[in-house]
Amino acid sequence: MSQTKILVVDDEPAILDTVQAYLQQEGFAVRAVPDGAGALKAARTFAPDLVVLDIMLPGMDGLEVLRQLRQESQVYVLMLTARADETDKVVGLGLGADDYLTKPFSPRELVARIKAVLRRGRAGEPGGAPPLRFRRLVIEPEARRARKDGAPIELTTVEFDLLYGLARHPGRVLSREQLIEQVWGYDYYGDERVVDVHVGHLRHKVEDDPANPALIVTVRGAGYRFEDEPA
Repeated sequence: MSQTKILVVDDEPAILDTVQAYLQQEGFAVRAVPDGAGALKAARTFAPDLVVLDIMLPGMDGLEVLRQLRQESQVYVLMLTARADETDKVVGLGLGADDYLTKPFSPRELVARIKAVLRRGRAGEPGGAPPLRFRRLVIEPEARRARKDGAPIELTTVEFDLLYGLARHPGRVLSREQLIEQVWGYDYYGDERVVDVHVGHLRHKVEDDPANPALIVTVRGAGYRFEDEPA
């Protein structure tokens, strides 16, 4: 069985060395680079299974790296940010990051987050699951495709997983904790608000009026409910 490959991108040598050592100790194959241009080159040649990507990079920042990565690949991306401001996190998640971690962080927590992200499915999973057909939406979990009124919807991996998780239980309220368990894994250590950010982006792609959602409804104090009718 081949090693899982991790690309670590950070301009701080101490972080690169520490993270690389911890990940190698866990059995991962690791490549470390200090800048955005090197990250894109390494992503193409090293073909990592997951990228640990710092936002604050010299020259090309991590958000631009992520934007370009998403044009070429659905590789898992875990963002690192040193800022307390939520803006970078929201933008990163909107561009297709799978998770984020705020500096300073424990290397053990980073390893746990990486393992949790890697346990999630990618294209072709969950294998053999039949399409979910509703009045307006069709969701194909095996192909990881979704259509609204017959037109394809371009979703990030997390957005698709959230939509599928909600649509599997139409009419039922799912809490943030339940959605985190389905999408990120039961041992996710991050902020529950990550669900709200991704639901917001998902609504802009599936709702006629994202400000007044009819397909993914907020149930105040409880969570979210999928409302489309079966076909």
